[in-house]
Amino acid sequence: MELTPEKLLCKIAKILENFKVPYAVTGGFAAIIWGKPRFTADIDIVIELAAFKIPELVSSLGKVDKNVYVSEEAVKDAVERGGEFNLIHSQTGFKIDFWVKGEDVYDRLEIKRALPRKINSQKIYFISPEDLILSKLIWYKKSGSQKHLEDVRSVLANPGLRLDLKYIKKWASKFSVLPILSEISGSQNEEISVTK
Repeated sequence: MELTPEKLLCKIAKILENFKVPYAVTGGFAAIIWGKPRFTADIDIVIELAAFKIPELVSSLGKVDKNVYVSEEAVKDAVERGGEFNLIHSQTGFKIDFWVKGEDVYDRLEIKRALPRKINSQKIYFISPEDLILSKLIWYKKSGSQKHLEDVRSVLANPGLRLDLKYIKKWASKFSVLPILSEISGSQNEEISVTK
């Protein structure tokens, strides 16, 4: 059976749940869920990971498929520094970037606010649309890449979402990205309230 990014994500999510590792899918995959479909080669997942779980977790991730590579040293380093590590599927070129979250209030909130959606009949947790907008604004500020703004626009324009703009504005102000948000959301309804 051919491995697809969705099938790989489902296998990874199952492992994270087995190890009780809090997670939320973010990046392009979340943009597809909350905005409009687009191509993405990578899967981004934010996680909270305790050091004592690393050896067993790495071992399980390595058994997902014979073509998977993940470095235990890279995972340890990411946990210590609050950084990133990768899982690479050499045959297909699929890559999963795991972003290890730290102790700050927003880091924990981002995962706590994750929302479940079904992928291939399996429940997968995705970053909330509000937190996706914030993360995309932050990445745009760092990289200048227009794709982040396109994702923000597509989420803001989704008629099926009722966004908590108060929450978005509060954190956008803290992250100094409020001017960027104001520029691209000028035509949005200011009275949008919370419901998913």
